Amino acid sequence: MTAAFIWGTTFVAQQVGMDALGPFSYAAARYVLGFLAVLVIWRGFRGQRQAARRAGTYRSGWRAGIGAGCIMFVASSLQQVAMQYTTAGKTSFITCLYIIFVPLFAVLLKKKIRPENWLGAVLALTGLYFLCVKETLALSYGDTLVFISAFFWTFHILFIDRYAAMVDGIEMSAMQIAVCAIGSSLVAAGWEHFTWSGAWQAAFPIFYAGVMSAGVAFTLQIIGQKYAEPSHAAVIMSLEAVFGALASWLLLHEVMQPMEIFGCLLMIAGMVVTQIGGRLFRKTEQKA
Repeated sequence: MTAAFIWGTTFVAQQVGMDALGPFSYAAARYVLGFLAVLVIWRGFRGQRQAARRAGTYRSGWRAGIGAGCIMFVASSLQQVAMQYTTAGKTSFITCLYIIFVPLFAVLLKKKIRPENWLGAVLALTGLYFLCVKETLALSYGDTLVFISAFFWTFHILFIDRYAAMVDGIEMSAMQIAVCAIGSSLVAAGWEHFTWSGAWQAAFPIFYAGVMSAGVAFTLQIIGQKYAEPSHAAVIMSLEAVFGALASWLLLHEVMQPMEIFGCLLMIAGMVVTQIGGRLFRKTEQKA
């Protein structure tokens, strides 16, 4: 939930930061800063790693982070480029199709998906429609890129679920951000014109998106997915759209329409059903 809140509020920072830098230049700056932030966190937890080594339970997360980083780089790059050709509302809606894709792909990976997972996903997806879609949902070039990115975000969630409980989560986070920083820097160097004046103008958006989103939120995702099922995590993380709308209302003074508020309520309902619905269903089955 905390990661979703940070990602949602980062939407405002991205809007402001992209005024001064190209998409890959902005991404490179935020990921470099995010990598440095995670290194500070990694350094702070060195005592726990040493204890894990002595106990024989330490597993390095650097190698797993390479795979997570490659998936994350493709997903975030497709999404960032797509926003030049489609609306932010459509981008949010289509991206969060991972709410549906995660349970579907989890079934292929032989994970058990309970009825409340599907119900929560449908409620959240319906809520996203009311919250984000302002016009006819027709796939343009940009929409198609976002649609493809939703599959990669799905793979990213499932990849994290596969390794989060097995390796050092902070090392995994640091490496995946490093991969994104390197990839974004290479693309920006080849196709964009970076200026220090533009970076200075976007200093705070870069700081917030780098430290809080890339550094803190993605680390929280990895740590959180040690304990949360992937379908649960997908519904909770999709609340970034709700927090994004609220942040835009508070900071950019964008007024939410009744339909958008209704969408927020449906998404919250989806989260609640996913989190507590299963307990209620199982208690009912036990009594029966």
